[in-house]
Amino acid sequence: MRNNTLQEYKKAIKNKYEIEKEQEYFDYLYSPSRGKLRDFCWLIFENSPTQDDLNVFKNLFSMDFDHTKKNKFKEQKDKFRPIETFFKGETDPINIDAINLAAIMVDFQPRPFKKFNEKYRIDEAKQFEVTDKPKAVVAIEKEITATESFVNNKNGASIKHPKKENLFLKFCSYLF
Repeated sequence: MRNNTLQEYKKAIKNKYEIEKEQEYFDYLYSPSRGKLRDFCWLIFENSPTQDDLNVFKNLFSMDFDHTKKNKFKEQKDKFRPIETFFKGETDPINIDAINLAAIMVDFQPRPFKKFNEKYRIDEAKQFEVTDKPKAVVAIEKEITATESFVNNKNGASIKHPKKENLFLKFCSYLF
């Protein structure tokens, strides 16, 4: 199992940013600055954010989002520095709340990181199940071959082998 899920999350957000910076919010994202990102963040949160997004806001800014506290929010410009440098490719942020806010700003899904991580683990488990199935079929085919060899060796005579077939597929055909 991989343990670089946070790096995958950051990479996916960065890829989404590269697409979004050319879209509707070009003015805020194309050449990001702390002030532009702060104003864009306020705009996003004014338009019915999700509860997860509100939690990210509260964790990063140590205050609840409140439409009446715009002036207090304007003082939070430095909180956007890691996001600005992340989008510009200058740094790799370690603050998970800043990374989650970057995901909100480019509307990356699934977010926050906790949801991304859960989905990543579920997808990885599904992939693991799919890759295990062919191994089972190969094992059955090897067992059939070994059994046929044993019959030949025990009798010592050459017998006509029956047509080799995949018992797993034959079994499945009976089920459906």
